[in-house]
Amino acid sequence: MKESPITLRTKVPERAAAPFPQPEKIRLEVKKLQAWYGSTRALHGIDLAIPDQAITAIIGPSGCGKSTFIRCLNRMHEEIPGARVEGQVLLDGVDIYQAGVDPVAVRRTVGMVFQRPTPFPTMSIFDNVAAGLRLAGIRSRKILEEKVEHSLRQAALWDEVKDRLKSPATALSGGQQQRLVIARALAVDPEVLLLDEPTSALDPAASSRIEDLLVQLKEKYTIVIVTHNMQQAARIADRTAFFLNGELIEYDLSARLFTQPSDPRTEAYITGRFG
Repeated sequence: MKESPITLRTKVPERAAAPFPQPEKIRLEVKKLQAWYGSTRALHGIDLAIPDQAITAIIGPSGCGKSTFIRCLNRMHEEIPGARVEGQVLLDGVDIYQAGVDPVAVRRTVGMVFQRPTPFPTMSIFDNVAAGLRLAGIRSRKILEEKVEHSLRQAALWDEVKDRLKSPATALSGGQQQRLVIARALAVDPEVLLLDEPTSALDPAASSRIEDLLVQLKEKYTIVIVTHNMQQAARIADRTAFFLNGELIEYDLSARLFTQPSDPRTEAYITGRFG
């Protein structure tokens, strides 16, 4: 296994007190996480263990803290003026908020894809995917070409764009742009991929392709997805966490949470009584 850019990788212990009986390798573990926007607290003591090579969905009504939560997982929350975080986010046992940890290295290891496709508008398809590699100091044209092709193949986009890599990224459809952004995130070899409502701006066909892609990618990556679409979470997520008013209400196997929720607030949300 390769070394983490944050610190040397140590053996990941099996989870001691987990909500699931089977032993799992935990890639991210959140402990007593709290987040503020100025004096307003958005997250209230979240404890959550996220397994490797799986899709974890975060669901809940608007304003419940879903997006804040995943932004805390790669230190993007602190980029907002007045925002702050307390608690721990452990990546392979290392607290990403501890002194001396480079947030740029964290964000390279824990990549993020946003709600709306965000290709760099003045760049070609090739340069969009290569942007992070160049920032990391890679200058070899051969290496760049190999990494760009590999990333586009991972994002199931290579066959559609291989003959127009010099074309503007903005010429792609919305679904293609979102897959391009995923390819850009994958190019720098992340360990974890965070997605904040990645299909909400796409049509059903494009959304389906993104869902299929994520199911394939979980064979290699840890994936955390925020979604308002409960059918989507039920289709693709191995586990689902339900947030409400900045609190984690319930976290379970998706098949169980959507059919036999243990908390009445979860049942009320998934049956449409609020949200």
